Amino acid sequence: MKPNNLKAPQSVPASLLNPGSDTMPDEELLTLFLSPARASAKAEGVARTLLQEFGSIRAIVTAHPDDLTKINGIGQHRARVLLSLKEVSCRYLQEQLKPGTSIQSPADSQHYLKARLRDRPQEIFCAIFLDNRHRVLAFEELFHGTIDATTVYPREILRRALHRNAAAVILAHNHPSGVAEPSASDQSITRRVRDALELIDVRLLDHFIVGDGVCVSMAARGMF
Repeated sequence: MKPNNLKAPQSVPASLLNPGSDTMPDEELLTLFLSPARASAKAEGVARTLLQEFGSIRAIVTAHPDDLTKINGIGQHRARVLLSLKEVSCRYLQEQLKPGTSIQSPADSQHYLKARLRDRPQEIFCAIFLDNRHRVLAFEELFHGTIDATTVYPREILRRALHRNAAAVILAHNHPSGVAEPSASDQSITRRVRDALELIDVRLLDHFIVGDGVCVSMAARGMF
């Protein structure tokens, strides 16, 4: 009987099988998704072209499908695979905000908020509703705006907090410009929401502003 040598399949790079390793080159990682059964020179060439054309994996997975399919070797199926990578990563990070998870520090929610909001082309205003032990009850996208503004209705936030039987709330919204610095209007609406929530004995814990890879905590800056 021949010994069972547990070797990784040739199509799966050893660097990917090493937990915690981030040494796999972007080109090699893309090649794996473009040709999962067996790496090929053609898939490697397509991956190289993608990186040359778009500049980064982030730019690739947030590109318009029509722009991806202009690349020779990228059809509708491969475009869908590439665009699904961002959603997979967001859902992985969303596990940190699944109901029942305890929020112990700003970092517990910042990674997910950055992944979900940083590349949205319009402002999205969100809320994380928590119980009295800071365990997640729900995450909701409440208001959708334009490229530089969102109309926020404090009464709707109160209604959702009561519906969720929340004891605390964390707010978040993105700045599509990429600049995460809180504006005067951000500070004003945050104070209005805080004051309104206090009327129903719900605490506002924080308001995060998400920019291009940056997440600013207004609570940490003492802005409300």
